[in-house]
Amino acid sequence: MTTQQLTAQIKKKNSFLCIGLDVDLDKIPKHLLSEEDPIFAFNKAIIDATHHLCVAYKPNTAFYEAYGLKGWKALEKTILYLNEKHPELFTVADAKRGDIGNTSTMYAKAFFDDLAFDSVTVAPYMGKDSVEPFLVFDNKHTILLALTSNQGAFDFQTKTVDGQELYKQVLETSKTWKNAQNLMYVVGATKAEYLRDIRQIIPDSFLLVPGVGAQGGNLQDVCKYGMNDSVGLLINSSRGIIYASQGDDFAQAAAQKAEDLQQQMKAILS
Repeated sequence: MTTQQLTAQIKKKNSFLCIGLDVDLDKIPKHLLSEEDPIFAFNKAIIDATHHLCVAYKPNTAFYEAYGLKGWKALEKTILYLNEKHPELFTVADAKRGDIGNTSTMYAKAFFDDLAFDSVTVAPYMGKDSVEPFLVFDNKHTILLALTSNQGAFDFQTKTVDGQELYKQVLETSKTWKNAQNLMYVVGATKAEYLRDIRQIIPDSFLLVPGVGAQGGNLQDVCKYGMNDSVGLLINSSRGIIYASQGDDFAQAAAQKAEDLQQQMKAILS
């Protein structure tokens, strides 16, 4: 999917919502545990109830890898279902990969070729040769961790090195990499006040913004400082939507939470 196609979906739906599919079998409704594949059954119900309210879905792969082969098969079935039923939706493999070149190439093939995700999250710590293998894929996007929403972000990302915060150096340096036009960036909603400076460095890039909802990020602040002329934002909410209820009405409750956010986004866009 191109960024132009993603932007068109945002305008069509009056939404820049991304829903995180982070499935924990201890939290899903108990009646689903009798299903042959409870993880996929949960995801399918959430997708069926919310696809018209969002423009993207983001499975965090750790929640699938934790269940071994059956978890990976559920992830495969989920992305296949999305690509077959809703090809207009942007998909994010939240895998946070990043390793030396030939290993990164294999990670990229796993998520772009085999599973056919539109994008994958990547850690920049090992530098250019760990990221560029992801960037060679046409119409695929590498979402670089820039400034994350967790408290530990302050351990390294905001430290000043040679007069500039490390996350700013990551942004500046990444712009010089081959096929950098295929980069997007993760910026946590709990760091909204940093978005003004971030937009000075990458004014046109899409930002994946987790942390709205359960983590306490503020949608209005994120949009105030982070929105550009093409919107340029994907606001992710995971737990706040998918675990709105643990009863038989879980999908409808998720849809209500998603609609609440979508309506806020519609008001901002108008």
